[in-house]
Amino acid sequence: MDETRRNGIYTIKQVSDVTGLSKQVIRKWEERYELVQPERLENGYRVYSEKDVNALLSVKILSEKGYSIKKAIEMIEKEPDNVGAFFIAEPPKLNNFNDYVIQLLEKGTYCNEGELNLILQQAYHQLGLDLFISNVVIPFLHEVGARWEREEWDEYQEAVSSMSVRDYLIQIRKTFQLREDAPLVIGACLPEENHELPMHIVLLQFMLRGWKTVLVGASPAPGAIESLVSKLKPKIVLLSASTTLPFERDPKLLRRLDQFAGEQDQVTFYIGGVGSHNYLKGKQLKSIHVSNDLEEVFDIK
Repeated sequence: MDETRRNGIYTIKQVSDVTGLSKQVIRKWEERYELVQPERLENGYRVYSEKDVNALLSVKILSEKGYSIKKAIEMIEKEPDNVGAFFIAEPPKLNNFNDYVIQLLEKGTYCNEGELNLILQQAYHQLGLDLFISNVVIPFLHEVGARWEREEWDEYQEAVSSMSVRDYLIQIRKTFQLREDAPLVIGACLPEENHELPMHIVLLQFMLRGWKTVLVGASPAPGAIESLVSKLKPKIVLLSASTTLPFERDPKLLRRLDQFAGEQDQVTFYIGGVGSHNYLKGKQLKSIHVSNDLEEVFDIK
């Protein structure tokens, strides 16, 4: 990794790769609006800071929402703590993109799996698991999804970036040390649900709190969840659906799971995910708790 990268500063090419802005636009916003103030090396090359990258990204996103460049710059100047925080429709609570996230975005642009894995490894060992998840993994995955939705990244860029994170989280879960008598939580995607990354993140957050975990992967076979719960007798079962497809494909799925949950006296069931919440509007479950608040689940003794 080059020296400028280790020092948390970026060349204009790197900034262009990360933001998707051309070098000409970056220079124009610098000169006309004084949006960023890059330093100059002895050889005359510009170098940019993390703050510069976040400012450019924020103005770009705001301009795509219809704001003029001038107005976008005024907005981030009034809220300097929110620079880099305009990446979702509602006012976000994410921190600015740090150096690790910026590096991941650059390597993800070029689908460089080896470099993605190296950066994830460095971030994990430097920050520890809790900050690694909250300050690197979640912001990076959120921006990967946003770039896919904005059609800035193609399917291969999105897949390589997401799978690199998934594979690294699996490595962490396999090597994480826990007590033998630790309570057990099972995390399960519903049948027809293929988005397992959120569950990896949730289970790692449980492991930080001393829980052993078992993951039922993407789109399990019908009956697999019930069979595993009956065999392992966990304290908690987490069910996840990011789309409504599982319920549309099998309208009786949730009724069967709710009945099964009611038969498990020592097991508490939760269901979450955007798809679950959308499907369950106006519906009642007898034995499965509907929640997106992990703290509520963590409070179980």
